[in-house]
Amino acid sequence: MMSAPQSDRNPEIKFKQIFINNEWCDSVSGKTFATVNPCTGENICDVQEGDKADIDKAVAAARKAFKLGSEWRKMDASKRGKLMHKLADLLERDISYLASLETIDNGKPFQDSVEDIHFTADSIRYYAGWSDKNMGKTIPSDGDLFSFTKHQPIGVCGQIIPWNYPLMMIGWKFGPALACGNTIVLKPAEQTPLTALYCASLVKEAGFPPGVVNVVPGYGPTAGAALAEHMDVDKVAFTGSTEVGKLVMQAAGRSNLKRVSLELGGKSPLIIFEDADLDTAAYWAHAAIMNNHGQNCCAGSRTFVQDTVYDEFVKKCVTFAENRCVGDPFDDMTQQGPQVDETQMNRILSYVESGKTEGAKLEFGGSRQGDKGYFVQPTVFSNVTDEMKIAKEEIFGPVQTLIKFSTMDEVLERANNTTYGLAAGVITKDINTALMAAQGLEAGSVWVNCYDYVVPQAPFGGFKQSGQGRELGEYALKEYTEVKTVSIMIPEKNS
Repeated sequence: MMSAPQSDRNPEIKFKQIFINNEWCDSVSGKTFATVNPCTGENICDVQEGDKADIDKAVAAARKAFKLGSEWRKMDASKRGKLMHKLADLLERDISYLASLETIDNGKPFQDSVEDIHFTADSIRYYAGWSDKNMGKTIPSDGDLFSFTKHQPIGVCGQIIPWNYPLMMIGWKFGPALACGNTIVLKPAEQTPLTALYCASLVKEAGFPPGVVNVVPGYGPTAGAALAEHMDVDKVAFTGSTEVGKLVMQAAGRSNLKRVSLELGGKSPLIIFEDADLDTAAYWAHAAIMNNHGQNCCAGSRTFVQDTVYDEFVKKCVTFAENRCVGDPFDDMTQQGPQVDETQMNRILSYVESGKTEGAKLEFGGSRQGDKGYFVQPTVFSNVTDEMKIAKEEIFGPVQTLIKFSTMDEVLERANNTTYGLAAGVITKDINTALMAAQGLEAGSVWVNCYDYVVPQAPFGGFKQSGQGRELGEYALKEYTEVKTVSIMIPEKNS
């Protein structure tokens, strides 16, 4: 039996270079950038800073690995799956080190990092099983034709991931891309590059051929933009803000019309109906916004509460916030560590000030916690109205907004009155109410009597400006597959 993961406050930083063609190298420019511990504001280490020249090298390696006749292209699909299983095993073998690395680089509690790594491994294993099952169809065509489809890999895939779930996003991106036989150039977020680089070393150890996976740390406007614009990249997948997602899409259009999938922002509603068990509902409402320090694209950031139970529900939410333990992420009692960096902390605090200025009632929190690191108190606002900035814009922090509603028709219209459509939640004891709300909500995921319950088998993605395409589940395979139709003329048999 595997022993429980053990944390290390000072893990050795083993990899700080760029990973191309299964080798480590310095950036072409020689530049480096610092990655910072958000608990202290102090530098952890300097990492090689990739830019266009390094992206060019990585794409060339990925293109060579994808070339017809290469080891990767000739590999049996079932063997690809075995390599992916090996990678998942290595992630869990090194879970103590990886979780410690994730925690110092991102700030999330150690146990949350452990859970993220298990989810990463589960996602890769799920897609390993799909490696030899991404099948086409035979088609009963008109005429003297035998027609069938083949599902083939798209090619070189650029993948740009965010800082809120650094390792988990690797699992979501690597899994379907590798299962379908693509090659990858990954750009991790500049705030959190360390676990992606260590994961690259595990890719090599697992036995993937050179060039199949390449990891180039760097900044969005340089390395990220170069990847999105690259003429020899066949597909780009991006997870991050809607604002940057639009830039990625524009870059793809300016270059070679590469395939694009986007998982973007949200301002997701969680609706509490009067028949709900209020203690359970308050728990889910608290978790929906506070988990991962509120740094969650599908966070339940608009909590609609039916007017008949509103005042009582506000009190319960305040109690949960008061009891939330914020502090050292290596302490087992800690539920919330720091925000990822000073910029993010100040952004959240500016939204808090906006809420107070516009007339929302600050029930709890609303301030920075301590004077070292980037900690923000769990914050609860009541008397929030739809036109307030905190009810319209994505805060990406631990700020709960409690909004009153009266009827089903009213709340569905208000919940949908947003440019986003990533997720939604409903808490009720009435199955008819749940199904009616689930039908009416414009969101890619709707959770009933729970929230943010994501599993590898079920698709995840957004309506409207929350993105396009899907991650996870069988649906994600479509994002990394080209469908080829082959039609063969069958001549009539001579009589």
